[in-house]
Amino acid sequence: MKIRGAILGCLGAVLLLVTVLIQLAPPARAASLVEVTGFGNNPSNLRMHLYVPDRVAAPRPPILVAVHYCTGSGPAFFSGTEFARLADQHGFIVIYPSATRSGNCFDVYTQQALRRDGGSDPVGIRSMVTYVEQRFNGDPNRVFVTGASSGGMMTNVLVANYPDVFKAGAPFMGVPDTCFATTPPNTWNSECANGTVIRTAQQWGDAARGAFPGYTGPRPRMQIWHGTADSTLRFPNFGEQVKQWTNVHGVSQTPTQTDTPQAGWTRTRYGGTGTMAPVEAIRLEGVGHSLPMAGQAALAIAFFGLNTVPPPVTTTTTTTGPPPVGSCRVTYNVNAWNNGLTTDITIANTGSTAVNGWSLVFTLPAGQTIGGGWNASFSPSSGQVTARNVGHNALINPGTSVGSIGFQAGHTGNTGKPTSFTLNGNSCTVS
Repeated sequence: MKIRGAILGCLGAVLLLVTVLIQLAPPARAASLVEVTGFGNNPSNLRMHLYVPDRVAAPRPPILVAVHYCTGSGPAFFSGTEFARLADQHGFIVIYPSATRSGNCFDVYTQQALRRDGGSDPVGIRSMVTYVEQRFNGDPNRVFVTGASSGGMMTNVLVANYPDVFKAGAPFMGVPDTCFATTPPNTWNSECANGTVIRTAQQWGDAARGAFPGYTGPRPRMQIWHGTADSTLRFPNFGEQVKQWTNVHGVSQTPTQTDTPQAGWTRTRYGGTGTMAPVEAIRLEGVGHSLPMAGQAALAIAFFGLNTVPPPVTTTTTTTGPPPVGSCRVTYNVNAWNNGLTTDITIANTGSTAVNGWSLVFTLPAGQTIGGGWNASFSPSSGQVTARNVGHNALINPGTSVGSIGFQAGHTGNTGKPTSFTLNGNSCTVS
């Protein structure tokens, strides 16, 4: 009996230990940062790290390129910023390029880097985007770029070189495109870094347009971040970036909206209001060369519209099509500039039947061509267009509406609105 009691006592202790270990064990997580090789044309031998969340947004996940600072790396930017956590929350894929030259700075200064497909780092990063589009069904209409310091400068360069690839950019602590140009073998431009390269808005705009001569399509929206106490890339570069991108978009340098997201932050918007303005600039009083800080990545994600794309549900259902709508109302606003425009669309269900899955059909005025959209898929890009819901906004209950739907488009002079809309085959009133 004593032996039996001892055995039972030992078994109890073992079970207790196992229980404690299970309680202490961290939850399993499949998603991790993975290095990718052989991703395509890569003239400067960049390294590519990729973060794909456990669940990505359906049907085609958006793509964010997150570019590190000098002395940094893709893995360091992955662990030191909030973008991967936000990807887990919203279902987008993050590409983390790594520079490999001395100092781990990106090439934003050679003539090869400062023109489309000229060679060097921008070509390699463009190849990374193509790889993710092809291998992970990434959405080519929702590709964005952000970066800090050297990565902020590269953000400006990529948006200038590839305006047909990137739909928006958010440089932290950057300088205008071409500002850092140097004569080899120099790799550092002290005049630009010190904020003494001052040009007119037209000159800056021409420099960005010169990266891709002849391009007339939509231009990426820009969100610009800078601290007033930055002693590495000094604060005058903030205003020079505002000059450049307001000129590229053909909008006034006079803000259309000013607010304070939090104490010490002043946000100005140009050419429009709300999160979809063509240019947004955020000045941080007394902040040095230390961006992005906590909470700022989330504002960049909101500017891109990525915070409205949740991971898909894991269950599946079979339907025979959306139920008919009793009646509907469409609000359609246009913000236009010299050769482009953005729209803001709201669909209201004014009937008595819930709409679960919708298609909004309208005809674009002649000369307008959609470059990319948000919170809906748009097809084709001109003529009679059908906008279809994405996963999170399929349901419109009676008396409710879905908004923040829109697209960016180029135009040839006609900035008008569609004259009629049908929702699931039923005509809507227009307000």
